[in-house]
Amino acid sequence: MPRQAVFDSPAAAFLRRGLRGAGAAFGAVFAGRDRWGAGPARVRKLRSAQLSLDYDAPLLWCALFLLLTGLVMVYSASIAIADSASAFRHQSTYFLVRHAIYLVIGVGAGLVSFQVPLKTWQEVAPWLFVLGLVLLAVVLVPGIGRDVNGARRWLSLGLINLQPSELMKLFACLYAADYTCRKMEVMYSLTRGLLPMFAVMLLVGFFLLREPDFGAFVVISAIAVGILFIGGMNARWFGGLMVLLAIGFSLLVASSPYRRERVFGFMDPWNDAFGRGYQLSHSLIAFGRGSWFGVGLGASIEKLHYLPEAHTDFLLAVIAEELGFAGVTAVLALFGFLVVRVFVIARRAATLDRPFSSLCAYGVATWFSVQAFINMGVNMGVLPTKGLTLPLMSYGGSGILVNCVALAIVLRIDWESRQLQRGLPA
Repeated sequence: MPRQAVFDSPAAAFLRRGLRGAGAAFGAVFAGRDRWGAGPARVRKLRSAQLSLDYDAPLLWCALFLLLTGLVMVYSASIAIADSASAFRHQSTYFLVRHAIYLVIGVGAGLVSFQVPLKTWQEVAPWLFVLGLVLLAVVLVPGIGRDVNGARRWLSLGLINLQPSELMKLFACLYAADYTCRKMEVMYSLTRGLLPMFAVMLLVGFFLLREPDFGAFVVISAIAVGILFIGGMNARWFGGLMVLLAIGFSLLVASSPYRRERVFGFMDPWNDAFGRGYQLSHSLIAFGRGSWFGVGLGASIEKLHYLPEAHTDFLLAVIAEELGFAGVTAVLALFGFLVVRVFVIARRAATLDRPFSSLCAYGVATWFSVQAFINMGVNMGVLPTKGLTLPLMSYGGSGILVNCVALAIVLRIDWESRQLQRGLPA
């Protein structure tokens, strides 16, 4: 075939429009040098390569900005404790290096998770949930689970510690979405729709409260209830479930002395500022010192052994002190934007009749919003102290890993939805 005929062929014209700017590797095809051929199979392959870059860029950049901001603030919040403690070899960069490694592992796991179709996630969801239950049980075995500050929540894996409750948040999200899809026709029924899931969540709660990890139980319960409600749970049963949960959480608080102390300390932290109100009082001091624009990055005083867990549970307090009201507002805006984008992706999947994908995305949005709300509320003194980190930002390998995987699944949901909108297989 003459060169000019190849250049003017419909296939070459299609490639020029679809892959303009893709790189010099395809320049020969565009110019008429038929190095590989421009048959239908090649066109489909090149079109697939183009669409593989089609993702929700605002969500991705928002998540990356939160991750990198968290890295900077973890370093700032942890310098004093890392430099002064022999357990950390007096290295001021101890937590910075480890958190950076967690970020690399988390992003790598996210890239791998993005390659897994949602159909596969749905197939393995029950097995992942069973794995989570096994890990929650194993962590309670003496000699296997690792105790930190009176809580047994970690499994030692040599260089790193695995926190099963963080993994369970993702597994519960996937399982609740799969369960709701399988039970969609009987979600109105109390015995066939609600009670089986309620019994499973009670089992999860039993293990979590034995650690104890009341905060993780609240988040997982919120994920499950949110997915069930969006999936079509009967409104009366939903209202009754909310009442039962409120009564159950109240009884858990009333039956546990240390939880009662936390509630009383939250109600009036200044009454016992050196005892049960110590963490909250110093968090409020950090917010007060920050004023509008903060005292400057790295200039926090509260992180100098005054505010416990400054690089984990109370990272927002350090942000408030160093970056002020402006910094806290920026973090709030980023989390709000991230959650809204995930809801948009969930809504798009629902309109394309993809219930499992939609419910997964709704579950992730509920998870991030509830956990971020609780952490911020604790830091600001509007909620009792709970051992919950700030998603994507606080120090912690398990949390960062699971957060990255969850967002990768959401991006995969969005990618598959865009593929279907273009008439291509997901």
